Amino acid sequence: MAAAELTAHQLIAQHRPTLDQALETIRTRAYWSPHPEHPKAYGEGGSLSLAEGKAAFDALLGTRLDLGQPGTDDWVGGEVSPYGTELGVTYPHADIDVLLPAMKAGQRAWRDAGAEMRAVVCLEILKRISDRTHEFAHAVMHTSGQAFMMAFQAGGPHAQDRGLEAVAYAYVEQVRTPDTAEWTKPQGKREPLALNKQFTPVPRGIALLIGCNTFPTWNGYPGLFASLATGNPVLVKPHPRAVLPLALTVQVAREVLAEAGFDPNLVALAAERPGEGIAKTLATRPEIRIIDYTGSTAFGDWLETNARQAEVYTEKAGVNTVIVESTDNYKGMLSNLAFSLSLYSGQMCTTPQNLLIPRDGIRTEDGPKSYDEVVADLAKSVGGLLGDDARANALLGAIVNPDVKARLEAASGLGEVALASREIRNPEFPDAVVRTPVIVKLDGAKPDAEAAYMSECFGPVSFAVAVDSPEEAVELLRRTIRDKGAMTVGAYTTSQEVEQAVQEACLEECAQLSLNLTGGVYVNQTAAFSDFHGSGGNPAANAALCDGAFVANRFRVVELRREA
Repeated sequence: MAAAELTAHQLIAQHRPTLDQALETIRTRAYWSPHPEHPKAYGEGGSLSLAEGKAAFDALLGTRLDLGQPGTDDWVGGEVSPYGTELGVTYPHADIDVLLPAMKAGQRAWRDAGAEMRAVVCLEILKRISDRTHEFAHAVMHTSGQAFMMAFQAGGPHAQDRGLEAVAYAYVEQVRTPDTAEWTKPQGKREPLALNKQFTPVPRGIALLIGCNTFPTWNGYPGLFASLATGNPVLVKPHPRAVLPLALTVQVAREVLAEAGFDPNLVALAAERPGEGIAKTLATRPEIRIIDYTGSTAFGDWLETNARQAEVYTEKAGVNTVIVESTDNYKGMLSNLAFSLSLYSGQMCTTPQNLLIPRDGIRTEDGPKSYDEVVADLAKSVGGLLGDDARANALLGAIVNPDVKARLEAASGLGEVALASREIRNPEFPDAVVRTPVIVKLDGAKPDAEAAYMSECFGPVSFAVAVDSPEEAVELLRRTIRDKGAMTVGAYTTSQEVEQAVQEACLEECAQLSLNLTGGVYVNQTAAFSDFHGSGGNPAANAALCDGAFVANRFRVVELRREA
């Protein structure tokens, strides 16, 4: 264990006010963030400016990121940016039989530090990551394919908010039970029974974080900080195409733990050789007691079935649906949907896929619009939004991998194309694969169409599904959530009856609903401390980011009783 350079008093004095504000905000569900969303907010007080962050990222390229971990038996790498750059960074490859025992060794001192100390150490880690937001933004951009501003915001302050949110929930659940209690039971004329009781939150053991390619920090930080704040060591297994953002996170965490007097091996990296596929091996190790995973349904189901020794938290895939029944802001609805379909080339687990539209059309403030008119106007809105290539590049980013590109190209063969995808050149990154969304018209009554719209088509692909009535739309929505899952549901309606039916379907099938969004809030965006990401109640995910259930089973309370 390293000698402490950061004392408990220093950490509590610096970070307790932030923790208290986070605790208050998850209670009120109001807007709050300690992490600035604007790039110009950085560059003072120790944080890197835009230019300094870019220089720090450039300095990483082609280097070896030595984390000082035990059990390193090789150096591995191979990340290629979706924008065409070979990162050339190499990372330690671990002998797991050496690394896991080393991680376990520091758990007792971390457990005994208590919930508050663990929380403020986590907040110091987040503060140092925040100071390097511009560096992390480039790392996220060049591993996920997000455009820079999205990588900056989603990979930086929004991810940090989600990490802090998890720490706050972890703290609440751990202090729910008092540290000690004096228990007295009257016995009539006899002396009362008296016990002194002590309650200790005890971590489950080593947590495994299996990272994703598209949002390595945003999806990774909730599980990482929920496990660490509840006393568990965390082994980070990044996606092979998105190692750098999580490797830098591990580097920062290890530095802070050591400076605070704890074993840095409480957080470690498990990078892998090309094609090694170590996730299954790690997931079934007896030492692994918690698993966080974001990715495909197939592997999420495998984890839930086979990692029986661990508590498994999965965010998998779903078929997100929007019902379009009527609106009193037709232009605003189209603009909102166009942005939602286009952002990050639809490579978000929250992007709408199926738009359910009555075949007889919808009511608007400008009079009725036919199904064909609605779809054509939406296609025109998307086309207008992305008509300027510079703006399109800033919204779309790059296609993250060849599988997404293949699905996009195959989608045009599934039905009548209302909006064809077009290729966009990125002059700054000529090797980037940039494509606009495709919108395909399908008849909801036809079985061959159902095979398409009832399957997740991750990427910039949307289906405008014609349905016979609003009632059929609600029933199809209900069936989609139940059978395929949904991270998000949207609806546009001016009818109280339809609104109530949609709401009831989402309550019964446990899906998060957004109604009549026509402004600057979109169905595929959620705010930490206020919005729940997923529900944990349908097949798309078995957990929500973030609620008490996401953290409470990462530890158990052990009781010690003594006679008073």
